[in-house]
Amino acid sequence: MAYPFSTIEPKWQKYWDENKTFKAVEDESIPKDKRRYVLDMFPYPSGAGLHVGHPEGYTATDIYCRYLRMKGYNVLHPMGYDAFGLPAENYAIKTGTHPSLTTYANIENFTKQIKALGFSYDWDRCVITCDDKYYKWTQWIFLQLYKKGLAYESETPINWCPACKTGLANEEVKEGKCDRCGETVTHKTIRQWILKITNYAERLLEDLDGLDWPESVKLMQKNWIGKSTGGEVKFKVAKADGTPSEDSITVYTTRADTLFGATYMVLAPEHKMVPSLTTAEQKEAVEKYIEETAKKSDLERTDLAKNKTGVFTGSYGIDPVNGRLIPIWISDYVLTTYGTGAIMAVPAHDERDWDFAKKFNLPIIKVVASNEEIAKLGGGDEAKGVEILKAAAKNPESYAKLVNENPDIFNVADHCTHADGYTINSEQFTGMETRKTIQCMIDWLEEKSIGKKAINYKLRDWVFSRQRYWGEPIPLIHCPKCGTVPVPENELPLKLPNVKSYQPTGTGESPLAGISEWLNCKCPQCGADSKRETNTMPQWAGSCWYYLRYLDPSNDGCFCAKEKENYWMPVDLYVGGAEHAVLHLLYSRFWHKVLYDCGVVSTKEPFQRLINQGMITSFAFQRKNKSLVPVDQVTEVSQDKFVDKETGEELERVIAKMSKSLKNVVNPDEMIKTYGADSVRMYEMFMGPLTVSKPWNTQGLIGVNRFLEKIWTVSEKPLCDIDMTGKLDSKPLAAIRKTYAKTVKKVTDDTDTLNFNTAISQMMIFINECSKLDAIPRTMWSDFVKMLSVYAPHLGEELWEKLGNKNTIAYEPWPTFSEEFCKEDNATIVVMINGKKRDQFEAPMGTSNNDLEKLALETEGAKKFMEGKTAAKIVVVPNKLVNIVAK
Repeated sequence: MAYPFSTIEPKWQKYWDENKTFKAVEDESIPKDKRRYVLDMFPYPSGAGLHVGHPEGYTATDIYCRYLRMKGYNVLHPMGYDAFGLPAENYAIKTGTHPSLTTYANIENFTKQIKALGFSYDWDRCVITCDDKYYKWTQWIFLQLYKKGLAYESETPINWCPACKTGLANEEVKEGKCDRCGETVTHKTIRQWILKITNYAERLLEDLDGLDWPESVKLMQKNWIGKSTGGEVKFKVAKADGTPSEDSITVYTTRADTLFGATYMVLAPEHKMVPSLTTAEQKEAVEKYIEETAKKSDLERTDLAKNKTGVFTGSYGIDPVNGRLIPIWISDYVLTTYGTGAIMAVPAHDERDWDFAKKFNLPIIKVVASNEEIAKLGGGDEAKGVEILKAAAKNPESYAKLVNENPDIFNVADHCTHADGYTINSEQFTGMETRKTIQCMIDWLEEKSIGKKAINYKLRDWVFSRQRYWGEPIPLIHCPKCGTVPVPENELPLKLPNVKSYQPTGTGESPLAGISEWLNCKCPQCGADSKRETNTMPQWAGSCWYYLRYLDPSNDGCFCAKEKENYWMPVDLYVGGAEHAVLHLLYSRFWHKVLYDCGVVSTKEPFQRLINQGMITSFAFQRKNKSLVPVDQVTEVSQDKFVDKETGEELERVIAKMSKSLKNVVNPDEMIKTYGADSVRMYEMFMGPLTVSKPWNTQGLIGVNRFLEKIWTVSEKPLCDIDMTGKLDSKPLAAIRKTYAKTVKKVTDDTDTLNFNTAISQMMIFINECSKLDAIPRTMWSDFVKMLSVYAPHLGEELWEKLGNKNTIAYEPWPTFSEEFCKEDNATIVVMINGKKRDQFEAPMGTSNNDLEKLALETEGAKKFMEGKTAAKIVVVPNKLVNIVAK
């Protein structure tokens, strides 16, 4: 009888659904160390549905959860949907269909697809972020942020996507383009709600060390937070004649040692002081430049290879260390998002400053000499060179003479230099090692009250609001008398109104601004006519805390009961794509820390262990210019030759990400229909290690399907009741017992460490051995079915039932094994002659060294390569090798 997956799989899916087999319960009798919270990054329910890449992570966590249940753990394994976002709104704009209709239709399809793969989710805990019962608590959390002073309103230049017509956080801009639609990002100054994630920068950095996360993800977060230690320096603003004003510009620098080399200053065009610094003569040029800069992305502005541009403001700064008057410019290579938005330019030692100075003919002063240059000063002796330098620095005439005699050391070369070394041309600091100068300079600035030590972070506050419809309304009211007032918590959720037009205005106001019956309201404090906040939250808001709502999804009194949070948190294993390393993971950690400070969660971090599954890719076809061609535009001329149907150009077959545009997306529905869900699950795990990317190949799926068919065939063999723990006279039974013990050991170890591909390989070995037997020992087969059931759950349940069992296999105890039966009877002994492998032979385990020497010398390899030689020395490694030194 053929393997009947098409009837088995729906049968057991219905059974699990009706019996709520995987419903998690907070059983207090189960100790904390026997509880596990295993979580998948929940999907956005797009209209395209799942492709075969989606189930990879879901399958991995499902196998692990099924394994844990059999090991006696209480397991929480939920699923939900990240349902707000631009795609549904853009579709609504095109078709007039309300986003909720398309979203819930997509969710229905996703749920059907996910259930068809037999995942052991507790569906009673499903959350949907666009459900007002859910976003009531998203709004509540926002109000906690607001009350703690962590949410503020600001007219600020932000990343702006002209296609999506909304603001973007820095994390949503990839290589200067919108992460959602690919449009080039510009800048726009509009009213925004911003979250003070920077208040948590140090904690976000420090607490990474205690997490079991991939080092690459930790590094990405550390780099994004971007902590640096340096100094803040105040430069007095002056007129062209040197007359100082009351204003000053604060600059952040990590190289305070180079202050004597500052020859001009540069402000970001958006810097708030630019209007006051701009003289009447320069006003037109400055305003034109600001307008041009607004059209550029941050990536374009900071590209080292680009032509430097800028405009002089007409004002000057006074270098605090020497009183030198230096011009103040604006240039797009300085950003408001780093430091103070103003820099002191030291062109001798910074490439961008060098290029700018050369273009605009600005002075360049060298203030750092390399170790090699100082050694040259001392006739090849660095220490002597330092002595000469320090001695000369004490007397201006001596120093001037030293400079004149060594222009190649003290004067600027034809390029900027980056090396550390020794400070020069810097008065009392001359002769110090640069690292020492940095601290001494900062101490001197603090003593003079013109600077101080400072820590800076690249991390910017989170631009939180969006000028769109399909998102959580921000629960704030603008009152002409009271100012901004929170919506009372007992009036949450503040629901989205049902509207006919979703078209973004592009003016900085969302579509909600045009719905007067929703917009106009009374102030909850004074009763005055007021207006609601019309910006909505970003898609990231709902995903910042969904893992907490799973713990108590039906609670209308709080976002999560404290005892349930204490029972399950933190998440023990979180699995998802590496593309979320900065965005979702950083935002979630921030919100969680705020909730921890509010006393409503018990852990400092939400996700203790993180695994990034590799991407499942597909084949694509590439032209010589590296552009890709859709699959349906390709003709296969021969096995390894492919051409473009339209142009006839020969194409190279390459590995690429699955995409609708390339027509190389593999639909899991079709694969399940043809080969069964268990085959799809096992194939995705058999393709290779979980964390590496690998290309889909349906031939591989067919091979796994044949393996499951073989299991089904073997299951038809008669079972025998034999004591497999004692002495066995039958060599086949003794052999299968050894294979069985090795299989249990291997599958246990590999499942525990998420090395699923090698666990499946071992199961294949076991089935091959079973297929040689006339009858299979019952206990052994029963245990194999248990192991199989976590990988191929439908088949596992069916075989369990065939064995006469009435209950689900899901909570049966995991098989055990005896290490004694794993031991090998024979060892493979390698024969090495003068360090090279020349032969090998089998010998019983524990064979004496003398016997191994004799057996090694009798091998054909030893005879051949020792002809005419004698064994000067023989080294034996028991049970492994014999190394012969022949002369």
